[in-house]
Amino acid sequence: MRHGDKINNLGRTASHRSALLSNLASQLIANKRITTTLAKAKALRTYVEPLITKAKENTTHQRRIVFSYLQDKEAIKELFDVVRLRVEGRPGGYTRIIKLGARVGDNAELALIELVDYNEVYGKGTDTQAEAAGKRTRRGRSRRGGSEGAAATTDSGATEVSSATGLPAATDAIADQAVINNNPEESAAL
Repeated sequence: MRHGDKINNLGRTASHRSALLSNLASQLIANKRITTTLAKAKALRTYVEPLITKAKENTTHQRRIVFSYLQDKEAIKELFDVVRLRVEGRPGGYTRIIKLGARVGDNAELALIELVDYNEVYGKGTDTQAEAAGKRTRRGRSRRGGSEGAAATTDSGATEVSSATGLPAATDAIADQAVINNNPEESAAL
C-alpha cells in the first residue's frame, strides 16, 4: 500500500531524480518555458515554486539555499536578478502547465511548463502587475458600498469615468481618445 506516498519517483533513484529536477528547474528559469512529459512537469512545479518564493528575499542566505538545490550560478543570477522582479507581487502560482498531447514515439503525455509572468498572451501585462503589487484576497468585496470604477452621469447626460477601471476596452486609438475625452459624438460615430 502507498499510504501518504505523494512523491512521484519518476522511476529514478533519489540522486538521479534530484539531478533531473535541478536541471529542469535551471532550464525553466533560463528559458522561461520548457516542453517535457506531464509527470516531470508536475514534479518540477512542486520543486521550483518554493525556490521562486525563496528568491523574493534577495539575501546571501537565500541565494545559498537556492544554490544548494540548483547548482547553477547562471540560473541563480537569472532567478534573483530578473525573475524576482516579475514575481514579487504574486502570492504564489508562478508556473503554468499546458498539456500538448501524446508524443509520437512512445505515446507519453507531453506538457509545456512556463513561468506565468513571462507569457503575455495568457497573463496580464507588466504595467498592470506593477499597479496590483499590494496584498490581495480571494474574498469578494460587498456590492453595496463601493463606487470605485463606476461611471457617474452628469446633468448634461454625458458619463464621467472616475477611474481607469471603468473605461470600456477599445481597440483603436480614435475610440480610446473618444472615451478619454468623454466626447459622445465621436464615440457614437464609431
